[in-house]
Amino acid sequence: MSTNQGTGSSTASNTAKPLKQIHLAAHFPGVNNTTVWSDPAAGSHVEFSSFAHFARTAERAKFDFLFLAEGLRLREQGGQLYDLDVVGRPDTFTVLSALAAVTEHLGLTGTINSTFNEPYEVARQFASLDHLSGGRAAWNVVTSWDAFTGENFRRGGFLPQDERYSRAKEFLATANELFDSWRGDEIVADQQAGAFLRDACAGAFAHKGQHFDIEGQFNVPRSPQGRPVIFQAGDSDEGREFAAADADAIFSRYSTLNEGQAFYTDVKARLARHGRTHDQLLILPAATFVLGDTDAEAQELAREVRRQQVSGATAIKHLEFVWNRDLSAYDPEGPLPSIDPDLGEHTIARGRAQVRMYRDPLATAREWRELAAAKNWSIRDLVIETGNRQAFVGSPATVAGTINDFVQADAADGFILVPHITPGGLDVFADTVVPLLQERGVFRTEYEGTTLRDHLGLAHPDHDATAGRAAS
Repeated sequence: MSTNQGTGSSTASNTAKPLKQIHLAAHFPGVNNTTVWSDPAAGSHVEFSSFAHFARTAERAKFDFLFLAEGLRLREQGGQLYDLDVVGRPDTFTVLSALAAVTEHLGLTGTINSTFNEPYEVARQFASLDHLSGGRAAWNVVTSWDAFTGENFRRGGFLPQDERYSRAKEFLATANELFDSWRGDEIVADQQAGAFLRDACAGAFAHKGQHFDIEGQFNVPRSPQGRPVIFQAGDSDEGREFAAADADAIFSRYSTLNEGQAFYTDVKARLARHGRTHDQLLILPAATFVLGDTDAEAQELAREVRRQQVSGATAIKHLEFVWNRDLSAYDPEGPLPSIDPDLGEHTIARGRAQVRMYRDPLATAREWRELAAAKNWSIRDLVIETGNRQAFVGSPATVAGTINDFVQADAADGFILVPHITPGGLDVFADTVVPLLQERGVFRTEYEGTTLRDHLGLAHPDHDATAGRAAS
């Protein structure tokens, strides 16, 4: 998606249809090495001032929402904390609730795990956040795949992939039953008559299923949105199907036009069999960016950022993901190891996504050796060049044009922007790219609604009882 790849499309080719409005969001980076914490401009990932600055910038730019990822365990390598990452993240609900007090319009999206939590607790927290924020809450529903994270919980262990999604689907369905246990008209609060509730059974629920067997009364009245906006991030077939059935938006990791269009087409095509329409699910890829006064300046800065992100020590650690060996004796500026990866059962990189990415370490090592030999790359060069590159690189005009082309070409409905500097890295995008998108007429100049569903163009969920009364 960087500017030197070309988009293969132009806005002119899309003049036959109305311009789509672009959705933009901001991701406060989580625990990862792509955040350049060593830069003098970088700030804390724990102090509230960082979150507040980031959120206020996103709201000033009229973004749809702020997004927080969350990890339930710090990652390790060789039995020690992987301290090349940014380490630590306060509790998601605590941060989002605090941000609700310093923002007025910005949506507040949190990643909450469906494998190691319970529906009643999570539903109560999101309903509370939706009340506190005036209808701006969103839930990124995720599952956990590894025993490494499970060790932090009494239950321990992990669920096979099919059971993870089975539990997640029932978890979300159960949470929706709790949200819907209040119709929204039960509270009358008639002070003269001394009557507070119209219905003494408000909040009553009962759920019996494979994963949950609960019954009681939900103690948070129906919130402004009825239910939080639901996000989903899975890329497997099960994840895509889960999103098509139940999510309002799905994240994507695809960074080229063709890949983005293929993902977009696949997921949108799944909606009909769940009785949903094309506009009921948004496709929002994560996107990093580097801006410069000119395209050439931005490209040079992008190269500097990648070298900041991948120090020599980081390069060795990343190579160990595939080799599953201690490679600390190797020179990161030297050649790749001639020894093959260890295919042992226990991985050196516990709890990291790369364990799933490189399912055939021998084939990956062979491919990388050939590539390094052909390009004369060192270990560090290889990790830099084969790792994730910035999605958008160029001048503000170039980046604005590329973002618009991707959205108009149905490779995305918008983007979740991930700056490499926290908390000030979003400022330059807000100040230079957003005005150009507004000039094109593809991004709002003011918020037109009060809830996150309003920002995203999503209908408010109907409640059967409410709909029945309206029809009578």
